[in-house]
Parts: sequence; structure tokens; C-alpha cells
Amino acid sequence: MSPDRVCKTVHQYNKKPVPEEDMQKLLEIAKDYQTVKNYVYNRFGGISGLSKLYPGYTVQNEMTESGFRETLGLPSVYFYLAIFDALGEIKSQWTRTKTKLTMLLSKNETLTEKEKHYLRFLLKVNNAFEAALNQKPIELTARIQKQYEELAQKVDTEKMSRYLCRQVRKYHVKLHTDKADGFAIAERAYRYADHGIYISIKEKRKRIFIPLTDSNQYSAQLYVKLYPEENRIEIKAPVRVSVHCHEDYRKRVGVAVGFYTMLTTDEGRRYGEELGDYQTRYSEWIRLQAESYSRNKKENPGRKKYYAKKRRMKERLHGYINQELNRFLREEKPGTVYIVKLPKPQGGGKNKRINYSLSQWQRGYIRKRLAQKCKEQSVRLVEVLGKDISSECSRCGAAGEKQNNRFFCSSCGYETEEKKNTARNVMRRGQGDGALCQS
Repeated sequence: MSPDRVCKTVHQYNKKPVPEEDMQKLLEIAKDYQTVKNYVYNRFGGISGLSKLYPGYTVQNEMTESGFRETLGLPSVYFYLAIFDALGEIKSQWTRTKTKLTMLLSKNETLTEKEKHYLRFLLKVNNAFEAALNQKPIELTARIQKQYEELAQKVDTEKMSRYLCRQVRKYHVKLHTDKADGFAIAERAYRYADHGIYISIKEKRKRIFIPLTDSNQYSAQLYVKLYPEENRIEIKAPVRVSVHCHEDYRKRVGVAVGFYTMLTTDEGRRYGEELGDYQTRYSEWIRLQAESYSRNKKENPGRKKYYAKKRRMKERLHGYINQELNRFLREEKPGTVYIVKLPKPQGGGKNKRINYSLSQWQRGYIRKRLAQKCKEQSVRLVEVLGKDISSECSRCGAAGEKQNNRFFCSSCGYETEEKKNTARNVMRRGQGDGALCQS
């Protein structure tokens, strides 16, 4: 993709409720799409399928020869998309497994540094990793083979392979999905016309028509999300938008992210001060609804009104977040934004209400939308290591104390708001060696 354009996802919605008969035809496709994905997960998600994952055409050929598509009666345009959708998720799962093993490897005190080096090599080189797990001779290209042999001479390779197999058996998860609520669709399977979209179904040469709320037309692979309880669909389309360059966007801004105030800059300005109220109302309402539903599930199984109101509340919350992020970029005019790596919510504790509120914190959505908006406005976003960042003095770097949302440093006597101090430390670390990544 050209550097002056970035990808974003846009949404389309049905204008009228989807007829029950048409919704059932779409659900048939979604069910078969799910069946194909689970078949690929089961057949190629283990160690024996590692050698077939890249680039994936071996899997495609085997699936074609199996006759599975004819058994389902699923059009090829959906069948092959389901295969590569599942393959992408399998690859991601193996990446998560390798990351987990690398992290555990660093903490293992029973292994020597040479053994750790050897295991890291196996985890990094796909062909070596696959051969070790399947107990095959490790054969690589000449340059890498020489490096492997140098490492292998210093360790017991059989012992290391057994250790790696044990760890993979323990931590690798074979994927499975029980959701049949959507499917990807290629250009050959849809056509925009008459202020709507025609979607191919399992019957040959037949399509169903769904009127849309807009007249936009896209020529790309789409994703159709189904909501049968509400007789509606949602279409997600990737589009490339132009990047805007601003000559006056030059400032370096450090921001601290919070639950009640979304962003606080290093100069003390706040954006999204009502976020806490929005999130508290949203999480409290969901908690009360969950308790009420669990008590009256048999007498009142309907959830249509619940899902409709939940969607409205979430859209209102996300609308406020986007509005404040736009205001942040418009008023601060940053060339570089330094942000602390957002933490995961902490489990446990006695106060269930607080724990439930934190589980609904939109930290991931805030980070994702900020990253997208920074790309669109040519703003550099830098993540910063956040360990102990709020307990350091932004003036001298010494450890300080936090009381009543204030920070005090006994070393230099500096006193300020805790969030302001944190935001300054974010920028200070980002300009030093503490940055994690840039986007």
C-alpha cells in the first residue's frame, strides 16, 4: 500500500429488516463457513500441519481433493475464503504459542544459557521448529545450517527436542469455533445495485437482495456479520483513505491514559473527562442486567431489547471517545505522541463492582482508534514502557509518593497532579531508551 494512504474499516447496515427466509439462507452459508474452518483447525492446527501453513496452497489443494466442498454444497467463493481465514488464525495461534514459550524460556532457571540459545533458535526458525517437533532431521539453507550445527554441538539436542515438545503439548491450543454468525465474501459473490447489495447464496445462479442505508459501493473482500435475533446484518469493508499532512503538527506530547479521564497531557490538559461516567453507567447497567437475567432466565428468556440498548450505549460511548480523540489531535497539533503501554485489567479482589467496571474499560478501543487517527494525520505514535512510571518524579527521576491524586517528591520538593507527572514521564522515557514500538 502506498505510504500516503492507510486502510480503515467502514460499516454498512441494512435499511429494512432482513426477511426470515433470506436470513436463513445467509445463516446456512455462515454455518458451512464455520464447519470448514473447524475442519481446517482440526486437520492442520497441530504439529503435523506446520509444514503446510506457508504459503497455504498445499492445504488448499488437499481440501479441494478431499471432496469436502461438494459434500457441503458450499460455493467455492466461500469455501476457499473459509480455508485461508482459518489458516491465518492457526498461524496467529502458533505465534502466540511461540511468544509464550520464549517468555517461559527466559524465566527457566534449570536451563543453561547455551540451551536457551539453542531453543530460541528453534523457536525463531520455522523449518527448524517444525522438524524438532516432528522428530525429523533439521535441514536448513547452507548459511543457517552452519549456525544450527554450531549451536547443536554445545547441547543435548534430543533432550532439548523433548523439552520443546512437552511445552508445546502443554501450551498450544487447537482452535475451534462455535459461532456461525458471519462470513467473508469476495467480489465475485456480491454486486451493488438499486441502493443495496445482491449476495450469492448456496442455490446456483441466485442471489438475495438487501437494501442498505447508504449508496456507497466497494470493490474488495467484505465481511458480512449476521444478527438473526434482530433481523439485521452489518457489512465491514476495508477502504484506503488519504493521509493528511499538517505543517503545524510538530509538538511532542506525552499522554497518560486513565479510566475516568481518557487522556491527560504532559502540560496538564485533559481530554475525555466524562469517560468515567459513560463507562460506569455502561458497566453498571450490564452488571445489573446480567444479575436480573440469571434470576429470571426461565420466565423471561428474551434478550432483544437488551442487545438493542447495549448496542446503543456502546455506540454512544465509542462516539464520545472518537470525538475527544479528534479534539485532542486538533488542539494539541502533535507531531509525535508518546503513550504508556496500556495495562491489562487486574483480576481478583473483593469488590466485584469495581472489577466488573475495569473489565468494561475501553482501553483497547482507545488505543486502536488513536493509532488509526495518528496514521491518518501523519502523527508518529510511540509506546513507552510503563513499569513504575507513575511513582517517579518527572523532574529528578527519584521515587516519590502519591496521595489524593497528587504526587510529591521528597528529593527535590516537586509537587504536581499524579496524571500530569505520569504524562511527563511518558514523554521523557519515550525520548530516551524506553520506547517499545512505533507506528
